[in-house]
Amino acid sequence: MTFLLIAVLIAASLLMMGAWRVQQSSGNSTWIDVAWTFGTGVAGVVLALYPLHPGDFSTRQIMVALIVAVWSLRLGTHITRRALHGRDDPRYAKLRESWGASYAWKMPTFLQLQALSVFMLGCFIMLAARNPAPGFGALDIIGAVVAVVSVGGEALSDEQVHRFASNPANKGGICEAGLWGWSRHPNYFFEWLIWVAYALFAVAGLGSGASWGWGWIAWLGPAIMYGVLVHASGIPPTEEHMLQSRGDAFRDYQRRVSKFLPMPPKAPQAMRAS
Repeated sequence: MTFLLIAVLIAASLLMMGAWRVQQSSGNSTWIDVAWTFGTGVAGVVLALYPLHPGDFSTRQIMVALIVAVWSLRLGTHITRRALHGRDDPRYAKLRESWGASYAWKMPTFLQLQALSVFMLGCFIMLAARNPAPGFGALDIIGAVVAVVSVGGEALSDEQVHRFASNPANKGGICEAGLWGWSRHPNYFFEWLIWVAYALFAVAGLGSGASWGWGWIAWLGPAIMYGVLVHASGIPPTEEHMLQSRGDAFRDYQRRVSKFLPMPPKAPQAMRAS
């Protein structure tokens, strides 16, 4: 098992080195996210399916591996579509601007941190899949439902904003279609939610006294993803870009619509009261 973990870490490092080279040659930073998404998916599936016993796979292992594969293929395909259309990610453009001359060495270092995140998240998935609790209990079922809601919700929010952006009449506007009228970042919310699903799988079996103590570490997954998405490289640079490009229209959107958790938008009278 130790050899496998080391191999996954080295493979993740090499993958992100390759992503840096592709970004340099193409000028499109979106390929970095493509590499990260597919890399996390492959690492997760490999670590999930590593057998508890030779030739023996539990229902939980198969379920977790299937969820990881579907999540990675769906999200990776979506990001690849953006990359093929030449849509660069404004978050990376902001890093280039803020780092200036030091960008040439800071960016590869940053991508190695992303490689480390591939390894860490793969380990959280492994903790979910390798939970030795027998059977497939209530928390497993809840975890599966949460995962389906997560993948489906993220796919729906991505499709809604894609349709909005594809309409020339909406150029320069702000998408409030469907889920985007309830959350300013529904895609990030549902991305966070899938790590909650893995954590549920990791601690399943608690009621029977057979839960895996190591499984509680998997709750670091949603905690870390929340911090990254809400306070670091997710929402802050995205909203900064939107404020620069949309101005007062986006400020109005910020006042009315929840930042992360999908909630009904504020009514005009509630806005005046606040």
